[in-house]
Amino acid sequence: MAVKAMIFAPVPVLTVTIEEEDGRPDVHLHAGGQGVWQARVLSALRVPTVLCGCFGGETGAVLRELISCEGIDARAVHRTGRNSAYVHDRRGGSRATVAQSPGDPVTRHEMDQLYNVALAEGLSADVCLLSGPAEPHLVRTDVYRRLSHDLRANGRRVVVDLTGKPLGSCLCAGVDVLKISHEELIADGRAERDEPAELVAAMRRLREEGADTVVVSREGRPALVLIGDEVHAVPLPDLEPVEPRGAGDSMTAGISAGLATGLCIDDAIRLGVAAGALNVTRHGLGTVDPRAAHRLAQQVELHPLEGGERQSWCLSPRELAERTRP
Repeated sequence: MAVKAMIFAPVPVLTVTIEEEDGRPDVHLHAGGQGVWQARVLSALRVPTVLCGCFGGETGAVLRELISCEGIDARAVHRTGRNSAYVHDRRGGSRATVAQSPGDPVTRHEMDQLYNVALAEGLSADVCLLSGPAEPHLVRTDVYRRLSHDLRANGRRVVVDLTGKPLGSCLCAGVDVLKISHEELIADGRAERDEPAELVAAMRRLREEGADTVVVSREGRPALVLIGDEVHAVPLPDLEPVEPRGAGDSMTAGISAGLATGLCIDDAIRLGVAAGALNVTRHGLGTVDPRAAHRLAQQVELHPLEGGERQSWCLSPRELAERTRP
């Protein structure tokens, strides 16, 4: 089956999570990092996907085996340095970091190899998703500009879920879809607070810098979407969260899955919002049921945004219910 999506995941992360089962420690090992979580969602949505990344050291060896066991097709570049890793303890009900290793920076020679692998795979894919490393210093940011340019110049669609310097590098070359959270916009100094007027202004600036479509997730509040010159608010399905982490990556992967399978941008965003909403109902990051995602996507609506924060479409489902309660 032809590859429909390529994910650039330069440095995957080994994750160790300690849970509690019947009063005893329950230890889980998984492959992680933004690109791996996104690949997991794309695979769950039955989109043939290849992940391109660097693997080295003990952590890299374990990661390659874990990714292979998940059925994710990885194009692995061997490296001399170690991959990132962390240990989280969730027995207290929230995540506590026990230990964390950022790993080693990717060398120039290793990055040249990874670039060629990602370019070769991307040129045969319908959608190319560029994800960031766990730590910014691990990868030279110019690779994002070059990869965005070369893929788009050869007719490929590029989706990015980045912030900081990697985002700026991609925008210089242009991207088809940019997904970013409101926290990241604020942290990057592109907006001061989570208010639609400020976020929309930041989104329009991002479009001027090179993003054709901009999607801003807002952690429980309706997402904001800039398609062409029109801004839409997208209320999220009202679902009880179990694990809030990973919703944004699942949203990006869902949008990419939609585009890879021929959906228009509106319907791709509906699928992305559904995938992000479903992710929070499950333990584990990047886990989505495909049947539920497609059914939930049918209930997601895009509403033209006019005015400010007081609009009903800017409220969360529960806020809207409380406001309209007699």
